[in-house]
Amino acid sequence: MATLNQHRVYIPTNARANHYLLAEITPNHDFYKSFSDINCCYERIARQLFASCDEYELYNVHLLANDKLPVVRFNDESYQLETDKQMLFFYNPRYHEAHKIYYTEGTPSKKIRILFLATGDDLRANSAEFHNKVQKVLDTLQGQLLINQPQFKLRDHQHLTYDLFAKEKGNKESYGYKLRSLYPRYQSRQCSIPNDYAEMTYATFTIPVSRAIKTQFQTLMNTNDYAKFYDYFAYAFIRACQNNNLNHGAMVANGATPIIRNSKIDKSEGNDELQKLSFDIESNENQIKHFYEASKLVETLHFVVVATQQDKHEMGYGRFMNQVEKTIYTLCNELAINKQRQDLSVRFFQHISYPF
Repeated sequence: MATLNQHRVYIPTNARANHYLLAEITPNHDFYKSFSDINCCYERIARQLFASCDEYELYNVHLLANDKLPVVRFNDESYQLETDKQMLFFYNPRYHEAHKIYYTEGTPSKKIRILFLATGDDLRANSAEFHNKVQKVLDTLQGQLLINQPQFKLRDHQHLTYDLFAKEKGNKESYGYKLRSLYPRYQSRQCSIPNDYAEMTYATFTIPVSRAIKTQFQTLMNTNDYAKFYDYFAYAFIRACQNNNLNHGAMVANGATPIIRNSKIDKSEGNDELQKLSFDIESNENQIKHFYEASKLVETLHFVVVATQQDKHEMGYGRFMNQVEKTIYTLCNELAINKQRQDLSVRFFQHISYPF
């Protein structure tokens, strides 16, 4: 029983689940020439796409041809917001539905992306069925409209988001998760994934730079140089990770949103909005990084902890998440955080991708 408990992480019952699939295709040179104009191309794909989605009961789907990266978050109100680099989708899976298309008129997009957002209740329990439906829609598109085009790259994203301090706020109920890997979970539910898939599993958490924290660390801060302030958090994070046998992670405090990738596919790079972080998950060597601008005080510190092959157990990632939670508590116990009033959002991410 003790061994079993090591592989379960107890997450508050009010945790939120998100699930979405992103299908991406890079059109070849002749693709756009086969349509009368660019706008006609996008509209025709959208008509076929949304007709297939209706057939397979996929009710929240978006076609993106604007070369912006989609980012999905939970919200009780539905919003679609654009920045220079991102398309932000806020929605509640229980009741938000939409079929929309986004493109720049007359402009060929380098990539065409289709975002499938899961809807309904029990998203994790129904994830394999949702994945199967998306595969059928993509089969239809490739068979009727995207003949002789490069393969889709399909990415499956699942999140669990919860407040680490839920108990301190009176939310005592929790559920024990084993957090099984996506591949065996899908295989057991008759959802076929090819052998050449890639997986990434990681957790993120954020610490707001509140007035209380600014006061606590005022001796390390001045208006021109915040390096000592950032170094404190970077080194405290590194020590906490190492004490809990976690060797892959990052602190991002430059105003950008971290995006996690496998180093075999993508290299680390950044811009004003996004900080791409690449990790070799097959290596056990230390890969803990930090990014900050000493002259700029950010509103939020972003932290990432990535699971390696060594953290992957047949029973799941429950043990990994227990190590992550211990790391967060170690880091936060020294901080001026009111656990009864302030949330500390933890997100557990599971991604699987493959050419379709």
